[in-house]
Amino acid sequence: MPAPENRDPDKKKNPWVQISRYSQLAFMLPAATVAGWLLGSALDHWLHITWISIVGLLLGIAAGFIELIRTVLRDSS
Repeated sequence: MPAPENRDPDKKKNPWVQISRYSQLAFMLPAATVAGWLLGSALDHWLHITWISIVGLLLGIAAGFIELIRTVLRDSS
C-alpha cells in the first residue's frame, strides 16, 4: 500500500515555494556541469587520458537537465 501524500496542496500553490524550487535550478544546472567536468578532469589526471573530462562534462550536463525535467514534471502534476 503506498504511503499517503504528506504534501499540502495549498503549500504547493504558494508562489514563494515555486520561486524557491525554480531558483534552485539556477544553481543545479551549473553545479552539475562543473561537478561532472571536475570529476572527469580528476580521472584524466589520474589515468593519464585526455578525453574523460569531456565525458564527465556531458554526463554533468545530462544530470542537470534530468533534474530540470524532474522538477518541472513534479510541479506540473
